[in-house]
Amino acid sequence: MRELVEVIAKALVEHPEEVVVTEKTVEDTLVVELRVAASDMGKVIGRQGRIAKAIRSVVKAASTRTDQKVSVDIVQD
Repeated sequence: MRELVEVIAKALVEHPEEVVVTEKTVEDTLVVELRVAASDMGKVIGRQGRIAKAIRSVVKAASTRTDQKVSVDIVQD
């Protein structure tokens, strides 16, 4: 899942070198954390969160193969 989120995020932002995606497991959920440059935060979230919601939908669809619950968090430093 990390690679999927990373590819999507790098395609959206102006500074793809600053995209950092990490994975961690919390209980039975795989949490994917996405960090981008502060200037690119709006591009990743989108108007009214539409882009963020779309990223989460794609990851959820991809996670049905593994039968694991996946959560995508966009983290601001």
